[in-house]
Amino acid sequence: MSERSGLRRALKLPLAVQMLIGLVAGLTVGLLWPDVGASLRPVGTAFVEAVKMIVIPVVLSSVALGIYRMGSELKVLGRVVVICLGYFYLATVISILIGLLLNGIFHPGAGAPLAATGKVPANLAVSVDWIKFFMDMIPSNIVAAMAEQKILPTLVFAILFGLALASIGKVGEPMVAVLEAVMAAMFKMTKWITSLAPIAVFAIMSWLFATQGLATVVALAKLVAVMYLGLAIMVVIFWLILLAIGEKPIAVTKAVMEPMLLAFSTRSSEVTLPLHMEKLQAMGVPNRIVSVVLPLGYAFNRDGAIMYFALAVTFLAEAYGVTLTWSTLLTIVMVTTIASKGSANVPSGGLVAIAMVLSAIGLPVEALAIIAGVDAFLDMGRTAINVFGNTVAVKLVQRFGGELPVETPEAAPFALKTQDA
Repeated sequence: MSERSGLRRALKLPLAVQMLIGLVAGLTVGLLWPDVGASLRPVGTAFVEAVKMIVIPVVLSSVALGIYRMGSELKVLGRVVVICLGYFYLATVISILIGLLLNGIFHPGAGAPLAATGKVPANLAVSVDWIKFFMDMIPSNIVAAMAEQKILPTLVFAILFGLALASIGKVGEPMVAVLEAVMAAMFKMTKWITSLAPIAVFAIMSWLFATQGLATVVALAKLVAVMYLGLAIMVVIFWLILLAIGEKPIAVTKAVMEPMLLAFSTRSSEVTLPLHMEKLQAMGVPNRIVSVVLPLGYAFNRDGAIMYFALAVTFLAEAYGVTLTWSTLLTIVMVTTIASKGSANVPSGGLVAIAMVLSAIGLPVEALAIIAGVDAFLDMGRTAINVFGNTVAVKLVQRFGGELPVETPEAAPFALKTQDA
């Protein structure tokens, strides 16, 4: 019996490999049998909704617990926040510069067809109401904010809640136990849901290629190729950062391959959050670091998306014949940096950020329709890189966050269970 069970384990493919098979199979079905592929959309949608169901409880419980465990070490907590924000802005500027550099080398927008390949959302905002942005971060009704899947106000509440629990001492311990139970239960549900990921990836890719096709990709192939070259350069930069802090880049990449593939196929960063947290804790990153850094990163650190913003704007500028002077490029850097953070809490945040930059350099927002047809294919790559960029952020905090209190088995029940599994 033991030999038979050992053989079954040996033949069982890793989840990442299963997802890759699902991705290739979905691409094939979508291109060869588009009617079948189009009909599979509900399967992928059901999976995405199932993951979104647990994202808010995970953010609330994990962030509150992470802050609670650092509550007695406010200097360490402050250092973690400074490292996070410093890295986020440095990565933002580097991402923008890569996009501008690649456009300067390859000029994918020169002679590009100006025919619209898709539609721009109606009433797309071209600016961020900063007062409303900051006010929205303070939830007047936390239950309503959580019901509306608003990450930032939930994050703010969880941080304050964790600090409050740390400050009230023993009387808060029963609530801490409840939060630990909630987090453990959410991660158990994550395992159940992500076991179905290969089927969901197959369905999503089938629908995507059945409905989008390859016609627009061929028409804007140069932009797509330059975009993925930029993403590859970003991966190399991330590897160099990991190498510099004593990590093994290939090992780290393999460890987070499942959330990256999930991000690639679903084009949603928040869908990967529970699985990403699970993988980082299984790698030995303390729960209190993962719990604080990763939700912050998912809200504010979108390296792949930001590089795309810069590349998309310069592509459209050249397509419209706009001369990219040094002052125009500086405007793109400054507005993209601000817009990428300010659009984090608004609907269609990525498109809003691009629209803001287009308006700043005098291009019509309607220009977005030119690249809208290939946006889904570009979105897959940049979302996967967002996941990897946040992995680097977590590793940097782990390396430079200072001495943290020793984490007891009770403080990280899920991390230990993951390693035992």
